[in-house]
Amino acid sequence: MTNISKINKIFSDKIPELDEKQEDLLHQVKNVRTTPRDARFPSQNQALHCWNRYNEWLLCKKQSGDDADEKCQVYRQYASSICPSPWIENWDESREEGTFMGIKD
Repeated sequence: MTNISKINKIFSDKIPELDEKQEDLLHQVKNVRTTPRDARFPSQNQALHCWNRYNEWLLCKKQSGDDADEKCQVYRQYASSICPSPWIENWDESREEGTFMGIKD
């Protein structure tokens, strides 16, 4: 079997049945996006971009009310894709303690 035949076979095989957990994981992987380029932050240091994305998520939550989790998920994903995890964890803790310096809930 040639390499092309192998590749064609791989892509022509039917997708196996997935259980609910596997479907959910596949959906999450398919929908992972990083934050779009923002011309306001042209340099390599993306700390301010990170801070703004996190606060855009909070602003969306504040303005969306009951539907905030669903409507604002993309903003949280943008922040998570550009910000170091320890920063987000620290900011989340600061918000819970009421000491966060950004947008208030």
